[in-house]
Amino acid sequence: MKRILSIILALGLLAAFAGGVQAEELKIGSLSPLTGPYAADGNDIANGARAAIKVIKDEGGIEGYDDIVLLAQDSACDPRQAVAAANKLINEEVAGVVGAYCSSATIPASETLAEEDIIMITPASTNEKVTERGLDYMFRMCGRDDDQSKAAVKFMTDYLKGKTIFIVDDKTTYSQGLADNVEKLANEADIEVIEHDHVNQGDKDFSAVLTKIKEANPDVFYMSLQNSSSGALMLIQAKRAGIDAAIVAQDAVYHPQLIENAKEAADGVYLTFGFIDEEKPAFKKFKEAYAEYGDPGAYSGYAYDAAYVLLSGIKAAGSTDPAAVKDEIMKMDFEGATKHVKFAENGDSGSNYVIRVIKDGKYVNFWDPNTGELY
Repeated sequence: MKRILSIILALGLLAAFAGGVQAEELKIGSLSPLTGPYAADGNDIANGARAAIKVIKDEGGIEGYDDIVLLAQDSACDPRQAVAAANKLINEEVAGVVGAYCSSATIPASETLAEEDIIMITPASTNEKVTERGLDYMFRMCGRDDDQSKAAVKFMTDYLKGKTIFIVDDKTTYSQGLADNVEKLANEADIEVIEHDHVNQGDKDFSAVLTKIKEANPDVFYMSLQNSSSGALMLIQAKRAGIDAAIVAQDAVYHPQLIENAKEAADGVYLTFGFIDEEKPAFKKFKEAYAEYGDPGAYSGYAYDAAYVLLSGIKAAGSTDPAAVKDEIMKMDFEGATKHVKFAENGDSGSNYVIRVIKDGKYVNFWDPNTGELY
């Protein structure tokens, strides 16, 4: 009889446990290219978000949740795949999304997420349209192309004293949009645009366009490509072709792999990228949390800040209600890992582009467009 009672009691306890309070899991998503030619940047973004989750957990987590998980989806820098990935995250009922990388993926994915009032914070998409469409829950952690192009052209005129420029892009929403801005501003600054030519994503042989550049002999060769692998190939072939122009590139090719792959062909190349103070405590905290994934990539820090903002907003709101979380995000005014975080009404967080140069196999701060002074 005692044994029967013990069994009944045990079963009762199991039933009570099963029907009791279950662990609550907070799910956030990321959208970035995890495979294909842009996978390096895409995985940096996912890992940056994971580092932010680690820091939030170390800071005590979020009340009401026993765990925080990242659901990383592959956008492949493809509009259709990005929309499909966004729908997967909607079905998973994520509280917000960090992403995407390519503007051509972010723009359609954000429209899908907007239909469900899901907050999206991009760490990497710089095309102006990202935050110019009136979406209530679209935020941007990185800078904008119109600001990046101003920094680039100011450098060409004030420091390089360039009189002629040859522009090349790869026809992507990001790359061509940025190149178009540079062309417009160069014309306004009385820099002669000898030609604005195009290559295709995935091209390996750039000899045709590089021959044109060699023959044109411009003061500045502006290289606007979507990723560091294409950038490295173009730099190697430009060096082989004997191009003497000052080469100015942009933030999409700014990645450790550009230097690793191009090696000495990358030396002396100038790039526009947001200024990051690596000595400040917030950056050091990020880098420590990111250490298990290796050295941070170009957009690791921006993804970390984006995820930290999203999670901090949820924590402060005590809710995943998008309107409540947005209210908390709009109140934020703090020093992030990559920049000072304070959002404008349209969701932008401001641009802080500077000119960096590749010197002895490293990216080095070179010129400040705000002061016109060398670092």
